[in-house]
Amino acid sequence: MLFSGTKITDFSKTSIIIILIGLIVVGTGTYLFTEIAEEVLEQEKFATDTVASNIVNGIQSPILSNIMGWVTEAGSVAFITIFSIVMFIILLFFVSFSKWVAIYFAISMIGISLLTKGLKLLFGRERPELLDQYDGTGFSFPSGHTTGSAVFYGFMVYLIVVSPLNKTAKWCINSLLIIAVLLISLSRVFLNVHYFTDVLGGLALGFSWLIVCIAALEVMLWRQRK
Repeated sequence: MLFSGTKITDFSKTSIIIILIGLIVVGTGTYLFTEIAEEVLEQEKFATDTVASNIVNGIQSPILSNIMGWVTEAGSVAFITIFSIVMFIILLFFVSFSKWVAIYFAISMIGISLLTKGLKLLFGRERPELLDQYDGTGFSFPSGHTTGSAVFYGFMVYLIVVSPLNKTAKWCINSLLIIAVLLISLSRVFLNVHYFTDVLGGLALGFSWLIVCIAALEVMLWRQRK
């Protein structure tokens, strides 16, 4: 079965490296999110948003818009929710290692959903444009497609890292997953339903929450082994 024979419950060098890198990501992400959030609360204009908007306007085309429309669906609430449920079931019933992995996956997905919704209400930032077609409704900061994608696909990256796959396969799969997160995030700006800073804030929040959950999972697995 998947992950059979892997040392996922060992507090190994890989686990330690993941946690150390995680602390750096959390620190950087928290700082970035806080800096952006302060300006959003003060309703300040960002030069990066203007630059991003100008770049997007310069490369707009019907074909590219259609492509980005498909890309953004991979981060939609419906898509992420359905595949999160499927992944939870797989981890809980069909994978031969600790059920804590499934539990922490659920915690990470439910947690980021609640965090994102709460922060959207707190900041109340209006979107650049309201487009139902691309889930461009409600408040803008942080980007929900971005936070959800960062946690969902990011957790997949973690599972691949601790799997028994060879290094080449791990690099190829994880590179595609990371590219997917970035493309989904950028699609929100391209489709003009989010500001670039919404996406940056979403990435900072999403990856920070992801690392906290993974670190907690690693500690739980270590304690379980003990």
